[in-house]
Amino acid sequence: MADGYSNSKKTDDRCEDVCGQGSRLGMSRLRCLLKGVDLKTYIFLLMIVPIGIVGIYCHGQKITYFLRPLWQSPPKPFVQIPHYYHPNVSMEHLCKLHGWGIREYPRRVFDAVLFNNEVDILTIRWKELYPYITQFVLLESNSTFTGIHKPHFFSMHREEFKFVKSRLTYAKIGGRFRKGENPFIEEAYQRLALDQLLRIAGIQDDDLLIMWCDEIPQILHLHLRNYLYSFEFPWGHRSWRASVHRYQMGKTKYAHYRQSDYLLADSGWHCSFCFRYISDFIFKMKAYSHNDRVKSSHFLNPERIQDIICKGADLYDMLPEEYTFKEIIGQMGLMPHSYSAVHLPVHILNNADRYKYLLPGNCKRESG
Repeated sequence: MADGYSNSKKTDDRCEDVCGQGSRLGMSRLRCLLKGVDLKTYIFLLMIVPIGIVGIYCHGQKITYFLRPLWQSPPKPFVQIPHYYHPNVSMEHLCKLHGWGIREYPRRVFDAVLFNNEVDILTIRWKELYPYITQFVLLESNSTFTGIHKPHFFSMHREEFKFVKSRLTYAKIGGRFRKGENPFIEEAYQRLALDQLLRIAGIQDDDLLIMWCDEIPQILHLHLRNYLYSFEFPWGHRSWRASVHRYQMGKTKYAHYRQSDYLLADSGWHCSFCFRYISDFIFKMKAYSHNDRVKSSHFLNPERIQDIICKGADLYDMLPEEYTFKEIIGQMGLMPHSYSAVHLPVHILNNADRYKYLLPGNCKRESG
């Protein structure tokens, strides 16, 4: 420059003519800037990046579940309570083994159910519990948690439950049908209604749901043998949400979350997606609170669902919901088959022809 100073601004000689011509030549400017980009960078920008974006969109949930140990710590461990039982051992001795006292008279026991459409499973449950239950309490709605209109399935099959007629408190509740609302809001609404129905049924302080020994914890979670699709696929021992309460008016709530640190071992069975008809699988996948796991209509294809049931795969193509990489990797893949039908609910074995689809070796379902 004339005053002795030089301009330190860098220029690209190859593009100087084009890049100095303003916005009129925007595309030319872009072309000139890309002249210095090599082939590998082109491939990365045009192929790898779009594939990565599509992969994250399609498998973001899997990625999130696999990386769960990085952002979420495992919950506090339960205090495991050993469970002693044998049909030939007296109740007095069993309670003594647990460290509980025997009562002069049994507590009243209430069983509460928020019902969707699991008619067979409800029959098995109530047949198993019948000798111990004072009052069966059931509430059903004409709406799923996701706002889908549904029939009153229990009402339609009520004749099948006449064996509990004298001990049944049953009610219906209308759905709210709020489009786009979080399904857990409707679920909470129905659970509150079931709390009210329990009071109508006559539950009182110190009544129980399912236990009859004295000096038990105020709230006790039940460790259930977990199965998926049928009793052919044991699904680990991770089911703990069932609970027993010594009822307290105004405090005890019908809830589905952790409420205690105490867990009674081997307390029963939990069978998830154990349906006779493929149509029931499809209905539940669309109806329950986690319906966001249905990523496309392909997930609801009847042939796909049947294939998954027989293989022991995951309906939602998800990774295990665990808190360490070791547990996630260890539980990936198909569930192992079990051909043991020992220690199953008595009603199933006494009616094996009716419940054949729940027994090992019978994975084929009816279309419905």
